[in-house]
Amino acid sequence: MPNIYGYFPITDPTLIFLVVLSIILFAPFIMARLRIPHIIGMVLAGTLVGQYGLNILERDSSFELFGKVGLLYIMFLAGLEMNLKDIMQKKVRFVVFGLLTFLVPFVLGYFTGITLLGYTPMASLLLSCILASNTLIAYPIVLKYGLQKHPAVALSVGSSMIALSLSLLLLAAIVGANEGDAGITFWIGFIVKVLVFCVGMTLIIPRVTRWFFRRCADSVMLYIYVLLVLFFSAAMSEFCGLEGIFGAFLAGLMLNRFIPGVSPLMNRIEFIGNALFIPYFLIGVGMLIDISVLFRHPGTLWVVFWIVAVGTVGKAAAAYVSCLGFKLPMLSGHMMFGLTEAHAAGSIAMTMVGMNMKMPDGTYLVDTGMLNGVVMMILFTCIISSVVVENSARDILLKEKMQPDSNREQGDDEKILLPLQHEEDAHGLVTLAIIMRNKKLNRGLVGLNVVYDDIYSSRNRNAGRKILEMAETTAIAADVRMQTQSRLAINIANGIKHAFKENDASEIIMGLHKPAHQGDSFWGAYTPGLISDINNQIMICRLTCPINTLRRIHVAVPSKVEFEPGFYRWTERLARLAAGLGCRIIFHGRETTTALIGEYIRNRHPEVRAEYELMQHWKEFTELARVVASDHLLAVITARPGTVSYKSSFERLPEELTKSFHDCSLMIIYPDQNGQPQDAMTFTAPQRQEQESAYTTIMKLFQKRK
Repeated sequence: MPNIYGYFPITDPTLIFLVVLSIILFAPFIMARLRIPHIIGMVLAGTLVGQYGLNILERDSSFELFGKVGLLYIMFLAGLEMNLKDIMQKKVRFVVFGLLTFLVPFVLGYFTGITLLGYTPMASLLLSCILASNTLIAYPIVLKYGLQKHPAVALSVGSSMIALSLSLLLLAAIVGANEGDAGITFWIGFIVKVLVFCVGMTLIIPRVTRWFFRRCADSVMLYIYVLLVLFFSAAMSEFCGLEGIFGAFLAGLMLNRFIPGVSPLMNRIEFIGNALFIPYFLIGVGMLIDISVLFRHPGTLWVVFWIVAVGTVGKAAAAYVSCLGFKLPMLSGHMMFGLTEAHAAGSIAMTMVGMNMKMPDGTYLVDTGMLNGVVMMILFTCIISSVVVENSARDILLKEKMQPDSNREQGDDEKILLPLQHEEDAHGLVTLAIIMRNKKLNRGLVGLNVVYDDIYSSRNRNAGRKILEMAETTAIAADVRMQTQSRLAINIANGIKHAFKENDASEIIMGLHKPAHQGDSFWGAYTPGLISDINNQIMICRLTCPINTLRRIHVAVPSKVEFEPGFYRWTERLARLAAGLGCRIIFHGRETTTALIGEYIRNRHPEVRAEYELMQHWKEFTELARVVASDHLLAVITARPGTVSYKSSFERLPEELTKSFHDCSLMIIYPDQNGQPQDAMTFTAPQRQEQESAYTTIMKLFQKRK
């Protein structure tokens, strides 16, 4: 048997890049199934393939080069994504909470390093800087719940900027003190250089940027200019005795107002960073971690425990003291703690600086124990942050009743997009949309056919045009305008998403995937991508009989769905459908939810024959199969992961629908729900959403064996 270990570590540049790209591509799939933040996933992947793991790769010059660029890129994005407008509105509270969330962990971290861990004063200061900073890794959760304007969220964002800025300033002082005389002369000179650098960047960069952006519209040149500012600021920072990451962060703050968060330029900046530089850096960090130290040296566990404990306690104390001082509800304190708890990008960046800082005795400032402690802290604090923010957001939304106003006029933004992929679905989907549309607004429909851009595209496009012509004929017969589009796309989901955005559509009505073989999935290849990336209402339909022959509509309503922004949109659509068909509609749900639905229908659609049946728990959903006949329509209100009304039992929905409701017509509704805008991207956001977790899959395997 050949000795394959002789081929490792890989030294060929092509193979090295192949392995790294494979990790970047496949790690998010695995991490999404395990519900682990992708930042930690990249670090763990680096540990696995590094010299302390399987020894597939060694940390050569490519990791040093791309790692340095990725390090600067992380800090640049951190400054670029700060919301400066919210910070300026409540300066005093921002400053107070920012100082507390910096000082409390800083002081606790310093004394822990000196007394309990036996670190030198310099190493304890570095540990304090790491613990005092934080990363808003749970901010995408806040966006999903639509709480980005909540006072606790705004305070957390502003305090994060203050804490990170102070940590980077102290880090720069530590680096400068280590390289020179730390006397009074050094500190005066250091302060002067920092002031000159910061003032110079503040005065020069905005003026030059404004001049350049007015005279140049080329997308490539704009991106190159942004990179030039980034590396110029980092280089000047190092020249002045500061660390380069401080300059990168300052460059992000200076360009913040010139690069909107949803602009094409911001998308390019984040795309390149997320696709290559930042993952390369995180993998390189993981290659430095020696997990075996935890077992060979039990003292390392002591370090990990105290770093995690002090990092958590310090941030919690600052959040709750500020909450009480500002006389905010305790839920706001939970939210402030959750958002400021996570340590990720800044902690990794500062740890890497310490690992490269050589002390006079020949040792490095950060040893393996501290590195492992910081990485474990990042893992635990990211998990704690995500859980606390998730629960706090739910409680805030429920207790403060931030549901949409039922008296608000609905339908002003109505524009229905119909992705039509199958000829047999065209007539039914168009008819359904015509019945559900607001006749007073008299808006037209948008019919869309997307085909793969491959060697069969010409043939498939001709077939798609016939489907669109059939749909247009149906619409014309009802005296409804219909705009049709045929698109080529490498990815069907992306083609639909782009058309949705270009047409400024409000919702989607589409057909349910038809399994081509026994092992085919319920949703198909592109439906999960649409559900994950589009926050507007999506209705997925399977019509087993003509719409005008439906005798009854059953609606399965989960609990807490009334707190979603799209609650009254789908209620309005189903009421119009029941009125148009003249059939009964029965809502199955809890009394609190069905009471709101009943009040809305009585006020807006008194002609609808609506009934309300108690369904106390979602476990009773499959029992509806006894009352749903083949000429009935079952409408299921579901939710996207991470939203108020989402339940883990929704992962079993495809199996339950296939088993219990295979004969009737189906309508699966994903309501309007808060989230990041379409195509929004941040380096802390998950790169992939899985409909089913790995743990659910494992449970299914065990059940099959039984």
